[in-house]
Amino acid sequence: MNPVLKLLLEGGSLSTAQMAQVAGISPAEVEQHLEQLKKDKIFLGWRPVLDLSREAAAAAAVRAVIEVKVTPERGGGFNRFAERLAKFDEVESCYLMSGRYDLLVFVRGASLQKVASFVSEKLSTVEGVLSTATHFILRCYKEQGYLLDSDEDNSSRLTVSP
Repeated sequence: MNPVLKLLLEGGSLSTAQMAQVAGISPAEVEQHLEQLKKDKIFLGWRPVLDLSREAAAAAAVRAVIEVKVTPERGGGFNRFAERLAKFDEVESCYLMSGRYDLLVFVRGASLQKVASFVSEKLSTVEGVLSTATHFILRCYKEQGYLLDSDEDNSSRLTVSP
């Protein structure tokens, strides 16, 4: 495996100098690996982990998770359908799933009404959508491996009682 890709997967918050030191290569080589990973469309960019509950304007946004059952398109299956859904500005992420529904869609809107409007006027009217189930995110406790909004010591273990 590419040593820089391995470091991105295991220690994504390392600087290029730190990656070079850990991988035993020069910072220039790290940059070359990063550029190749970008060309190969494996490394799509850096993404910060934000606790938006502390920022009033961002906290006002509403996030929801939507389970979508669809009829796969002839000649395109789920891929073409998912690509069409992913183009909506409200959609943050879209995943093909196994189980009771086909696609899991994460959306963001300015209010509950905006998200509900997106679901009823845009998402559910797309040809091939059989049903949707919307779950509004009330609070985030952990984002991309980071604990959020915790004032207690994160190194302590959970209490186990008999």
